[in-house]
Amino acid sequence: MVVKSERGRRRYVVFGVSRGLTRSGLIGRLRSVCPEEAVPYVVQCVPGKAVIRCAPGEIDCVIGLISLADRESEPLLTSGTLRTLRERYPDLKTPKKTS
Repeated sequence: MVVKSERGRRRYVVFGVSRGLTRSGLIGRLRSVCPEEAVPYVVQCVPGKAVIRCAPGEIDCVIGLISLADRESEPLLTSGTLRTLRERYPDLKTPKKTS
């Protein structure tokens, strides 16, 4: 496991997005509005919400890119951990694997 001092800190932003938007659809829209290397990482999409990972200094840029990619989007919450986001929005929780 790589420590934060080596890879840097990360922030996770939950966006309210169009209900029919999928992860691949959002990635495609992001690629159309920004260069390939600048596309933020889409962690997860569920109907009506998307989680995006970025660096702490890139939050405003990511909010701008998402609003260009989906006009209905709005930032809901920013956190340093996915756990906090998933506790606040239970529909983002992934089902536990069964053995």
